[in-house]
Parts: sequence; structure tokens; C-alpha cells
Amino acid sequence: MFFNFTGESDIAADEFYMKQALKEAYLALEADEVPIGSVIVCKNRVIARGHNLTERLNDVTAHAEMQAITAAANHLGGKYLADCTLYVTMEPCVMCAGALYWSQIGRIVFGAYDPKRGFSRILPNPLHPKTEFVGGILGNECGLLVKEFFRKKRQ
Repeated sequence: MFFNFTGESDIAADEFYMKQALKEAYLALEADEVPIGSVIVCKNRVIARGHNLTERLNDVTAHAEMQAITAAANHLGGKYLADCTLYVTMEPCVMCAGALYWSQIGRIVFGAYDPKRGFSRILPNPLHPKTEFVGGILGNECGLLVKEFFRKKRQ
């Protein structure tokens, strides 16, 4: 998918790509997975997509970000994602932040903050020193999706 924006930090671009990540979150929801989705963008193109697959794969590491990191590295033919931006509907956990550190991703944009398991609540900054990150893009919509999922589970 290609969408031409003037710059990667453009708020319209961030919202556009976060909506793509939300589409992935809805795929997770349809599969009764925690509805978190992600996309990785390089040069204004979505090169990877992912959503939670922890239940389907019976794998606690099968988070949306991990799926997208692997797909992006395969697409690019290398493990470093310095020229890429990850869009993810929920603030990454420490495990995913660690993987993002090792990938040297250039930028992370997330939707909802995760007050229980988000990396910023546990570690001050586990990301690569050159990684930029922005939180709160479409945060209400992203957060409500997860809250509603767990509310229905508790009924």
C-alpha cells in the first residue's frame, strides 16, 4: 500500500497508518485474540503487517509487533529496520520493546498507552537510542477496542 505524505512525522500519515494497524487489530478480534495490530512502513509503503496470534500459535511471544518485525525483516532481506516506522495499536510490552531495540527500528508510533504492561511504565527507555517514539495516536479508539474485549471476557 502506498500513500504519499510530506513527511513521516506528519500527523495525517500517523493516523492513516494507525488505521491500517487497527484493521489488523480487528483481525485479531475476529480470531478471539487480544485485539492488537501493527504495520511497519518503509518509504511510505506498508511492508509488513501483524496482529496477535498468541492463542492460535500457543506462543506467548506471538505479539503483533513480533509478527510485523519478522515480516519486515523478511521483506527487506535484513534484520535492521532503521528506515522503518512501526505503527501499533497498543504501547509495546518490554519483550517487544527489546525486539524493537535489536531491530534498530527508526520510529515507533503507538495508539493506546498500556498502564499495566507497557514498556514506559516498567523501563524508562528500553529502545535503541536513535529510535523516536510517539504515543496516543488514535489512542481512544485503540484503547476502547482492548477494554471492550476484556470486558466481554469477564462477563
